[in-house]
Amino acid sequence: MAHLEITYCIGCNWLLRAGWYAQECLSTFGTGLRVTLIADDTGGVFRIALDGQQIWDRKADGGFPEIKALKQAIRDRIDPERSLGHSDTR
Repeated sequence: MAHLEITYCIGCNWLLRAGWYAQECLSTFGTGLRVTLIADDTGGVFRIALDGQQIWDRKADGGFPEIKALKQAIRDRIDPERSLGHSDTR
């Protein structure tokens, strides 16, 4: 089972965004994915890591990932042969 961690800034009120990403990823990957939300009070932090490896950082990557791109990044690491249906542009 893969482990997705979403670290978000509480001061920026990004809990809803983090929760939405978690919901979308769990809806797509089901029991193959465990998601942890991590509240942080470091200004502006929004990072996503999969199995301990960072796959997105708001500051370094410029904003927030499109959900389609995030799902593709997760899929490519945990199940490259999996189809994402209409979200797939392989």
